[in-house]
Amino acid sequence: MDRQDYSIVPILLLLLAVNTRMMTRRHSNTRTLRLDPSMIRLAVAALVGWASLLGMGEPVQAEPLTVGAPPSLRAAFDEIVPIFQEEYRAAVSVVYTPSKTLLRQIEQGASIDVFVSAGVEEVAHLHRNKLTLSGAPRIFAQTSLVLVMSADSQATLVSFPDALAARTTRIALGDPEMSYLGEVTARALSKFSPTYRSRSHMLYAPHTEDILHMIRTGKADVGLVYRANVINHGDVRISDETPFGAELEIQFAQAVVSTCRPSLRTVAEQFSDFLTTPRIIKLLQKYGFEASSLPMTRNTRSTSTMP
Repeated sequence: MDRQDYSIVPILLLLLAVNTRMMTRRHSNTRTLRLDPSMIRLAVAALVGWASLLGMGEPVQAEPLTVGAPPSLRAAFDEIVPIFQEEYRAAVSVVYTPSKTLLRQIEQGASIDVFVSAGVEEVAHLHRNKLTLSGAPRIFAQTSLVLVMSADSQATLVSFPDALAARTTRIALGDPEMSYLGEVTARALSKFSPTYRSRSHMLYAPHTEDILHMIRTGKADVGLVYRANVINHGDVRISDETPFGAELEIQFAQAVVSTCRPSLRTVAEQFSDFLTTPRIIKLLQKYGFEASSLPMTRNTRSTSTMP
């Protein structure tokens, strides 16, 4: 029975308890109601049980907490979010959108309560502009860039320098105008090979899923993506763990933002804290993330006058 259906129970119990016995007195036109004491006791017991049933757990809030997160966290959040919902009795709705797009939406006043970013820069930008309520960015996980190729490919594993030198090897990259993946890849490539943009075998895709699709369908031979996105992926294999000669770390950060609704401020802070707990950090490792090498500080001093 749905929770709303329980609203009819008190009415039914009262009708049962009244159990009226209309009696007409012989010498009067007055009618009286007489309640059966045993039925009253039964009704009271039933009402107590009904109240207990509804009170077995605190009801979730009327509107769900809205979390904006990058698509690279979808697999991990599919396990993490239900745990939070069960333990905190709070409904959560996750909007999976590239971090750069989420940043613009928050600046425009979108109803996002917690912003989770594939990178520190976006959250730091909001903090500098006093658009966060929980202080500086809270880094809770990290991953790295790796070179991948099709799992079905008969070719031997290739390093990124070799793929870059072989003009016939098609390399799929993230578009720096569309995603943080593309932006961080472009920065690394600019230092590693300043003339890479002039090479015709470079292909661009909006997001990680598009890069992997290009490799699966044979439109690209290799691609640069987050390690966390492919560690459990059956269609591709890692060809080069350190494509730029050293591990390039990408930190994931989060904060309660200024667009958080006042009624959800407490739940938002609980979710933010939840992501930094040791068991969640350990769970993230299952999905290819690593514990951050930077401190996960929290400034509880609000940057807004929101209560």
